[in-house]
Amino acid sequence: MTDAPDAVEDATAPSGRSQTDVVLEGIRTMITSGDLGPGARLPVEKDLAESLGVSRGSLREGVRALCIMGVLETRQGDGTYVTSLDSALLLAPLGFLVDLQPAEHRQDLHAVRRTLESEAASRAALRMSAEALDEAGRVLRDIGPLVAAGRRLDHEAILDADIAFHHLVAHGSDNAALAALIDALATRTSRARLWLGLHDLGQVAHAHADHLAILEALRQRQPDRARLMMDYHLLVVESALEHEDEVTGQDAPTAQ
Repeated sequence: MTDAPDAVEDATAPSGRSQTDVVLEGIRTMITSGDLGPGARLPVEKDLAESLGVSRGSLREGVRALCIMGVLETRQGDGTYVTSLDSALLLAPLGFLVDLQPAEHRQDLHAVRRTLESEAASRAALRMSAEALDEAGRVLRDIGPLVAAGRRLDHEAILDADIAFHHLVAHGSDNAALAALIDALATRTSRARLWLGLHDLGQVAHAHADHLAILEALRQRQPDRARLMMDYHLLVVESALEHEDEVTGQDAPTAQ
């Protein structure tokens, strides 16, 4: 079937759904039912379009959408395959959606992040490997001299270490979906944390001390203490940013 006939076919399924929606639902069902697993190759375009009852043009639109969502990947000259369906891959587009949130919802994003990271810290206290704990310790140890540098702070390096530490804790939770959600939110809130550090030098030292306390709770395998310390740490950041908004009358930048 050529592209031209596809272009004039009715794009609406009998049920009122668009043909693209039919494709999305059909392939989702094939995956959830086990007909297609991670790494599986989709049937050839003609056969798949016929089985779903859609035009080949609509099939291509649906496949493109699923590729963007991380569900499918097209290999040039080799067909279309189901991805690994890894949580980090499937939830990655969430970061883009988070970036589209207006500035007035910045506090909402920080509150969500605090809730997720507090739970991640609690889980990490019981599940984080000794190697990951050592790596988190190295990150904080290496950044120590920079935190003590006073007004000569390397804010970008400190922010990188902050992100690395929180990333290690999130993945130490041994929950891929939780870690992926936290990583998606981290890109949205990192610029705000940099802005705060630039405007409040004391906050950098306070945050570093909080990180050390969180790490100690993780090493001692104390989930309740780790949760409380992470919640306190991120609540301080939220409160400081809210206070800065009230004082300056403008939002701190949040886009990465």
